[in-house]
Amino acid sequence: MRVQHRHVIYVQGYDPRGLAQYYRMFRTELRKFGRLYGLTTTVGRPKEHAPGEFAHESAGWTIETSGDGWQTKTNYDFLRWEDLIQRDLAAPIWRTAIHGMLIYWGLVFSGTMGRFWRAHWRFATFISWPHFVLLNEAIWSAAAAWLVAWGLKTLGVHGFLVGCAAAAVFIAALGSLVKYTEERTYLLYLMADTIFTWQFSHGNRPEWDARIDRFARHLVKVAQNSDAQEIVLVGHSSGSFLGSEILARALKLDPGLGRRGPRIVLLTLGGNMPIVGFHKAAAGFRDNLRRLATEPSIDWIDCQSRKDVMNFYPFDPISGHGIDVGGAKLNPTIVPVRFREIIRPEHYNRFRWKFFRVHFQFVMANERPHAYDFFMIVCGPVPLRERVAQPAATLALVDGDPTTRENAWKTLDLGQRSAISASSDGTPTAARRIG
Repeated sequence: MRVQHRHVIYVQGYDPRGLAQYYRMFRTELRKFGRLYGLTTTVGRPKEHAPGEFAHESAGWTIETSGDGWQTKTNYDFLRWEDLIQRDLAAPIWRTAIHGMLIYWGLVFSGTMGRFWRAHWRFATFISWPHFVLLNEAIWSAAAAWLVAWGLKTLGVHGFLVGCAAAAVFIAALGSLVKYTEERTYLLYLMADTIFTWQFSHGNRPEWDARIDRFARHLVKVAQNSDAQEIVLVGHSSGSFLGSEILARALKLDPGLGRRGPRIVLLTLGGNMPIVGFHKAAAGFRDNLRRLATEPSIDWIDCQSRKDVMNFYPFDPISGHGIDVGGAKLNPTIVPVRFREIIRPEHYNRFRWKFFRVHFQFVMANERPHAYDFFMIVCGPVPLRERVAQPAATLALVDGDPTTRENAWKTLDLGQRSAISASSDGTPTAARRIG
């Protein structure tokens, strides 16, 4: 039952911040995690994988964690996309704005935006936010252009020159507003994200597909060669649909994946799969979801939060996409997360309206002991499936007295033996799964 070696493969979302920033955040949050539970933690420096097709596209570090009666080693792979994302964000402002508006209105007239509204109105509002901002900035820019035109006419300037001057002022004012307010509005970033997901869903991002294929091969290689007891493929934010693609393609490369060797678990956090899956062109993506929904050799845990406007809540990634697998459905297990329960009230009230900060709480340290704890999932001694199936017992391991901890281990051991006995060949079945 006690995990002594775990391999985590982390799939970041659409975020231009790269390895250095994520590693610093991980190291800082790991220290907070250790202090909260009184654990000893050490983390190594990130190292790039061996030269070859994987060079500069992944890096990894090792974590050692020890508590009362247990010690766990975690290999942590960080899959990198920041070079592709930074390339998107380097596009000219005018190109991003025009392309983003065309895609947005295409979503409106195709009915896709309506599906977003029905699935989760908060996310639909969020994805519409940059367009409201752009409209507001365009109105202010038009007002500035009108004032210039009015002033020139008052001075008796010719009408053609007035029009040219007004147009120049409008373009300059709008460009300046968009550029210099970006750190507060995220207008260009969110539009670039929308462009990327639309292109990805339509198969127009071959460089992303090529990297997903390489990461799928990496997952297969790790599963075939690792002595870890479980492999957790973590997808945060847009990493949710990227992670599901990596796992589905890995299963195509090796249909025996998860049936031998380490247990394979897909953990999606703050997912937004509909931004790909709701497009009619994304039939292949939906087929992969169907495969994961009925695959008995892997587990899929999907954590959602109502407070996070950047994920879909409540949302079933299978039935929500119109995928009907009937009684064959095994995945995912949906876990609601209340951030109010894991953060102290004075801190929660400070950042509850900072949407990006809320979104990243999924992968940050708790301030209160709780069944949901990202770092306990990564570094703790309990397999993820049992952690979700027995949340009270799992929490008692680090938040109870010695007798309570001993009883918690017995509960977890009994639960695992009962689950394994439900499958004569050791393959996970519906009776053996979480929930």
